Amino acid sequence: MWIFQSSGKMPIEDMRLVVPNANIKLTVSYQNGIVAAINGKSFLSKEHDITLAGLIDVPVILDADEDVTTETIGVEFNPQGAYRFFHFTLNDIQNQIYSLTDILGNIGNRLIEHINNTKALQQKIIVLQQFLLSQLSLSNEDLIFEYCIKKIASSKGRITIKELEKKTGYSSRWLNIKFNNKLGVSPKNLCSIIRFKQYYQGFISGNEKLFSRNDFYEVYYDQSHFIKDFKRFTGLPPARFEKQINDFGKKYYL
Repeated sequence: MWIFQSSGKMPIEDMRLVVPNANIKLTVSYQNGIVAAINGKSFLSKEHDITLAGLIDVPVILDADEDVTTETIGVEFNPQGAYRFFHFTLNDIQNQIYSLTDILGNIGNRLIEHINNTKALQQKIIVLQQFLLSQLSLSNEDLIFEYCIKKIASSKGRITIKELEKKTGYSSRWLNIKFNNKLGVSPKNLCSIIRFKQYYQGFISGNEKLFSRNDFYEVYYDQSHFIKDFKRFTGLPPARFEKQINDFGKKYYL
Protein backbone atom coordinates (compact mmCIF):
# COMPACT_ATOMS: atom_id res chain seq x y z
CA MET A 1 0.00 0.00 0.00
CA TRP A 2 1.29 3.45 -0.88
CA ILE A 3 0.27 7.13 -1.01
CA PHE A 4 0.85 9.24 -4.13
CA GLN A 5 0.86 13.02 -3.75
CA SER A 6 1.52 15.65 -6.42
CA SER A 7 1.04 19.40 -6.77
CA GLY A 8 -0.37 18.93 -10.28
CA LYS A 9 0.33 17.31 -13.63
CA MET A 10 3.73 15.78 -14.37
CA PRO A 11 6.33 17.84 -16.31
CA ILE A 12 5.78 17.76 -20.09
CA GLU A 13 9.30 16.43 -20.74
CA ASP A 14 8.69 13.43 -18.45
CA MET A 15 7.52 10.25 -20.23
CA ARG A 16 5.27 9.29 -17.27
CA LEU A 17 5.68 5.68 -18.42
CA VAL A 18 5.01 2.82 -16.02
CA VAL A 19 6.29 -0.64 -16.93
CA PRO A 20 4.28 -3.79 -15.99
CA ASN A 21 5.28 -5.28 -12.64
CA ALA A 22 2.80 -8.23 -12.52
CA ASN A 23 0.69 -6.69 -9.74
CA ILE A 24 -3.02 -5.88 -9.78
CA LYS A 25 -3.71 -2.38 -8.48
CA LEU A 26 -6.53 -0.78 -6.49
CA THR A 27 -6.61 3.04 -6.55
CA VAL A 28 -8.50 5.37 -4.22
CA SER A 29 -8.56 8.81 -5.89
CA TYR A 30 -9.69 11.01 -3.01
CA GLN A 31 -8.29 14.28 -4.39
CA ASN A 32 -8.20 14.83 -8.17
CA GLY A 33 -8.15 11.86 -10.55
CA ILE A 34 -5.56 9.82 -12.44
CA VAL A 35 -5.61 9.28 -16.21
CA ALA A 36 -4.05 6.15 -17.73
CA ALA A 37 -3.36 5.45 -21.41
CA ILE A 38 -3.30 1.70 -22.08
CA ASN A 39 -3.12 0.17 -25.56
CA GLY A 40 -4.36 3.39 -27.14
CA LYS A 41 -7.35 3.66 -24.77
CA SER A 42 -7.79 6.23 -22.01
CA PHE A 43 -9.02 5.24 -18.53
CA LEU A 44 -9.95 7.70 -15.80
CA SER A 45 -9.75 6.95 -12.10
CA LYS A 46 -11.92 9.93 -11.30
CA GLU A 47 -11.92 11.92 -8.08
CA HIS A 48 -13.88 10.31 -5.22
CA ASP A 49 -13.88 6.93 -6.97
CA ILE A 50 -12.11 3.61 -6.31
CA THR A 51 -10.83 1.74 -9.34
CA LEU A 52 -9.28 -1.65 -9.98
CA ALA A 53 -6.67 -2.20 -12.70
CA GLY A 54 -6.33 -5.74 -13.96
CA LEU A 55 -2.91 -7.22 -14.60
CA ILE A 56 -1.23 -5.02 -17.21
CA ASP A 57 1.30 -6.47 -19.65
CA VAL A 58 1.90 -3.35 -21.77
CA PRO A 59 3.47 0.05 -21.01
CA VAL A 60 1.15 2.61 -19.38
CA ILE A 61 1.25 6.41 -19.48
CA LEU A 62 -0.07 8.02 -16.27
CA ASP A 63 -0.84 11.60 -15.29
CA ALA A 64 -3.05 13.64 -12.99
CA ASP A 65 -6.47 14.42 -14.45
CA GLU A 66 -6.46 18.16 -13.61
CA ASP A 67 -3.46 20.39 -12.97
CA VAL A 68 -4.23 20.66 -9.26
CA THR A 69 -3.13 18.94 -6.06
CA THR A 70 -3.49 15.19 -6.39
CA GLU A 71 -3.64 12.61 -3.59
CA THR A 72 -4.22 8.92 -4.13
CA ILE A 73 -4.08 5.74 -2.06
CA GLY A 74 -2.77 2.73 -3.95
CA VAL A 75 -2.85 -0.96 -3.05
CA GLU A 76 -0.91 -3.54 -5.04
CA PHE A 77 -1.74 -7.26 -4.98
CA ASN A 78 0.96 -9.68 -6.02
CA PRO A 79 0.16 -12.48 -8.51
CA GLN A 80 -0.01 -15.10 -5.77
CA GLY A 81 -2.69 -13.45 -3.66
CA ALA A 82 -4.84 -11.14 -5.80
CA TYR A 83 -7.51 -13.78 -6.49
CA ARG A 84 -8.23 -14.08 -2.74
CA PHE A 85 -9.59 -10.51 -2.70
CA PHE A 86 -11.50 -10.35 -5.99
CA HIS A 87 -13.84 -13.24 -6.68
CA PHE A 88 -14.41 -13.11 -10.42
CA THR A 89 -12.46 -14.04 -13.56
CA LEU A 90 -9.56 -11.60 -13.51
CA ASN A 91 -8.98 -12.05 -17.23
CA ASP A 92 -12.13 -9.92 -17.70
CA ILE A 93 -10.25 -6.79 -16.57
CA GLN A 94 -6.78 -7.54 -17.97
CA ASN A 95 -5.20 -4.34 -19.39
CA GLN A 96 -8.26 -2.37 -18.26
CA ILE A 97 -9.37 -0.19 -15.34
CA TYR A 98 -12.88 -0.24 -13.86
CA SER A 99 -14.70 1.51 -11.05
CA LEU A 100 -15.29 -0.79 -8.09
CA THR A 101 -19.01 -0.07 -8.49
CA ASP A 102 -18.95 -1.62 -11.98
CA ILE A 103 -17.11 -4.68 -10.68
CA LEU A 104 -18.66 -5.30 -7.26
CA GLY A 105 -22.00 -3.48 -7.57
CA ASN A 106 -23.53 -2.36 -4.27
CA ILE A 107 -20.57 -3.71 -2.27
CA GLY A 108 -18.18 -1.49 -4.21
CA ASN A 109 -20.52 1.49 -4.06
CA ARG A 110 -20.87 1.23 -0.26
CA LEU A 111 -17.08 1.14 0.15
CA ILE A 112 -16.69 4.22 -2.05
CA GLU A 113 -19.31 6.12 -0.05
CA HIS A 114 -17.77 5.04 3.27
CA ILE A 115 -14.28 6.23 2.28
CA ASN A 116 -15.60 9.50 0.81
CA ASN A 117 -17.45 10.19 4.08
CA THR A 118 -14.25 9.54 6.06
CA LYS A 119 -12.17 12.72 6.27
CA ALA A 120 -8.79 11.72 7.75
CA LEU A 121 -6.34 9.88 5.49
CA GLN A 122 -5.40 7.37 8.20
CA GLN A 123 -9.07 6.53 8.74
CA LYS A 124 -9.59 6.04 4.99
CA ILE A 125 -6.74 3.53 5.05
CA ILE A 126 -8.28 1.69 8.00
CA VAL A 127 -11.66 1.46 6.23
CA LEU A 128 -9.94 0.11 3.12
CA GLN A 129 -7.95 -2.45 5.10
CA GLN A 130 -11.08 -3.67 6.88
CA PHE A 131 -12.82 -4.12 3.53
CA LEU A 132 -9.92 -6.08 2.08
CA LEU A 133 -9.74 -8.34 5.13
CA SER A 134 -13.45 -9.08 4.79
CA GLN A 135 -12.89 -9.97 1.10
CA LEU A 136 -9.98 -12.23 2.01
CA SER A 137 -12.12 -14.19 4.47
CA LEU A 138 -14.57 -15.16 1.69
CA SER A 139 -12.20 -17.41 -0.27
CA ASN A 140 -9.95 -20.40 0.23
CA GLU A 141 -6.39 -20.91 -0.94
CA ASP A 142 -5.76 -22.52 -4.31
CA LEU A 143 -2.61 -24.42 -3.42
CA ILE A 144 -1.76 -25.60 -6.95
CA PHE A 145 -2.06 -22.10 -8.38
CA GLU A 146 -0.01 -20.57 -5.58
CA TYR A 147 2.63 -23.29 -5.94
CA CYS A 148 3.02 -22.38 -9.63
CA ILE A 149 3.33 -18.67 -8.83
CA LYS A 150 6.02 -19.43 -6.24
CA LYS A 151 7.97 -21.48 -8.77
CA ILE A 152 7.75 -18.72 -11.37
CA ALA A 153 8.88 -16.12 -8.82
CA SER A 154 11.73 -18.21 -7.40
CA SER A 155 13.01 -19.01 -10.91
CA LYS A 156 12.76 -15.29 -11.81
CA GLY A 157 10.55 -16.22 -14.73
CA ARG A 158 12.87 -18.85 -16.15
CA ILE A 159 10.75 -21.92 -15.49
CA THR A 160 9.01 -23.41 -18.54
CA ILE A 161 5.39 -24.50 -18.82
CA LYS A 162 6.59 -28.08 -19.42
CA GLU A 163 8.38 -27.96 -16.07
CA LEU A 164 5.21 -26.73 -14.37
CA GLU A 165 3.31 -29.58 -16.00
CA LYS A 166 5.78 -32.11 -14.59
CA LYS A 167 5.84 -30.58 -11.12
CA THR A 168 2.05 -30.30 -10.77
CA GLY A 169 0.77 -33.18 -12.91
CA TYR A 170 -1.61 -30.83 -14.70
CA SER A 171 -1.67 -30.08 -18.44
CA SER A 172 -0.67 -26.73 -19.94
CA ARG A 173 -4.31 -26.23 -20.99
CA TRP A 174 -5.49 -26.67 -17.39
CA LEU A 175 -2.76 -24.32 -16.10
CA ASN A 176 -3.63 -21.67 -18.68
CA ILE A 177 -7.31 -21.76 -17.68
CA LYS A 178 -6.38 -21.57 -14.00
CA PHE A 179 -4.05 -18.60 -14.54
CA ASN A 180 -6.51 -16.70 -16.73
CA ASN A 181 -9.23 -17.10 -14.12
CA LYS A 182 -7.17 -16.25 -11.05
CA LEU A 183 -4.69 -13.75 -12.46
CA GLY A 184 -5.72 -12.63 -15.91
CA VAL A 185 -2.75 -13.83 -17.96
CA SER A 186 -1.14 -17.14 -18.92
CA PRO A 187 1.81 -18.56 -16.95
CA LYS A 188 4.05 -17.95 -20.00
CA ASN A 189 3.04 -14.29 -20.06
CA LEU A 190 3.65 -13.92 -16.33
CA CYS A 191 7.10 -15.47 -16.75
CA SER A 192 7.96 -12.83 -19.36
CA ILE A 193 6.92 -10.00 -17.03
CA ILE A 194 8.79 -11.43 -14.03
CA ARG A 195 11.89 -12.14 -16.11
CA PHE A 196 12.02 -8.55 -17.37
CA LYS A 197 11.12 -7.07 -14.01
CA GLN A 198 14.35 -8.07 -12.28
CA TYR A 199 16.48 -6.23 -14.83
CA TYR A 200 14.25 -3.19 -15.12
CA GLN A 201 14.39 -2.75 -11.34
CA GLY A 202 18.18 -2.78 -11.56
CA PHE A 203 18.15 -0.14 -14.27
CA ILE A 204 15.86 2.32 -12.49
CA SER A 205 17.83 1.83 -9.28
CA GLY A 206 20.77 3.52 -10.97
CA ASN A 207 22.77 0.83 -12.77
CA GLU A 208 23.21 2.72 -16.03
CA LYS A 209 25.42 0.04 -17.63
CA LEU A 210 22.96 -2.75 -16.98
CA PHE A 211 21.93 -3.18 -20.61
CA SER A 212 25.49 -3.64 -21.87
CA ARG A 213 26.44 -6.53 -19.60
CA ASN A 214 26.92 -9.85 -21.38
CA ASP A 215 25.36 -11.87 -18.57
CA PHE A 216 22.19 -9.84 -18.99
CA TYR A 217 21.11 -12.17 -21.79
CA GLU A 218 21.47 -15.43 -19.91
CA VAL A 219 17.70 -15.77 -19.48
CA TYR A 220 16.93 -14.81 -23.09
CA TYR A 221 17.54 -16.84 -26.23
CA ASP A 222 19.63 -14.03 -27.69
CA GLN A 223 19.91 -10.26 -27.80
CA SER A 224 17.02 -9.88 -30.24
CA HIS A 225 14.78 -11.83 -27.84
CA PHE A 226 15.65 -9.42 -25.04
CA ILE A 227 15.12 -6.34 -27.22
CA LYS A 228 11.74 -7.69 -28.33
CA ASP A 229 10.62 -8.04 -24.70
CA PHE A 230 12.09 -4.65 -23.83
CA LYS A 231 10.11 -2.92 -26.57
CA ARG A 232 6.99 -4.83 -25.58
CA PHE A 233 7.10 -3.61 -21.97
CA THR A 234 8.45 -0.08 -22.48
CA GLY A 235 7.42 0.78 -26.04
CA LEU A 236 11.02 1.68 -26.98
CA PRO A 237 14.31 -0.11 -27.74
CA PRO A 238 16.87 0.03 -24.87
CA ALA A 239 19.17 2.63 -26.47
CA ARG A 240 16.31 5.11 -26.96
CA PHE A 241 14.71 4.41 -23.61
CA GLU A 242 17.91 5.17 -21.67
CA LYS A 243 17.92 8.70 -23.13
CA GLN A 244 14.39 9.53 -21.98
CA ILE A 245 13.33 11.32 -18.78
CA ASN A 246 11.00 9.08 -16.84
CA ASP A 247 11.34 10.20 -13.23
CA PHE A 248 7.66 9.78 -12.43
CA GLY A 249 7.55 6.29 -13.94
CA LYS A 250 10.57 5.19 -11.90
CA LYS A 251 9.13 6.45 -8.61
CA TYR A 252 5.74 4.94 -9.33
CA TYR A 253 7.28 1.58 -10.22
CA LEU A 254 9.45 1.44 -7.11
